[in-house]
Amino acid sequence: MPLLIPPRKSLLLFPHADPSPYASPLHYPPPAYDRVFPTYDIMYRVALLALMLFASFFITIASPLPSRDTDATVVDLEKRVTHVGRGTWFHVGQGNCGQWNKDSDAIVAISKKRYDASGGANCDQWVEIVNTKNGKKAYGKTRDSCESCGTEDLDMSPSLFQKLDSLSTGQIKISWHFMAKGWSP
Repeated sequence: MPLLIPPRKSLLLFPHADPSPYASPLHYPPPAYDRVFPTYDIMYRVALLALMLFASFFITIASPLPSRDTDATVVDLEKRVTHVGRGTWFHVGQGNCGQWNKDSDAIVAISKKRYDASGGANCDQWVEIVNTKNGKKAYGKTRDSCESCGTEDLDMSPSLFQKLDSLSTGQIKISWHFMAKGWSP
């Protein structure tokens, strides 16, 4: 009686196939397509892994790093708020910011309440002022506070006020906002 060797299960690449045609040791199944070329599943996983590594690399590069500059300071940015109030003029001298000024300087005094609330942080900060009646625009430097001004009002040096209207007007309706600290016209 001839010796029949059953097919090796490791060579059966298609478990759903009927093994009976391969009962002889001379007839093994033909090489499977999956053994010759990598499967799409493996290619998909490799491509996905490469994409994830690529993305994580760029996310790491894009994340901010702390500054190595030891002189760096954090600056609080105030949202630009346009205030509408009245504009008046006054004769300048030594302001609350500790600087001596002349009437010919473009000087602004903000309300005492606003000055105290910021602790004088607005000293030397430029202000853009617009006369709402005629649209004239001028810039003044904050150097003082004004006791009689409302929180939306500004008191200006004579030379600054004259850029917006004549001194004889005395009081005008203005819109204004602080410029970024360090900005200069």
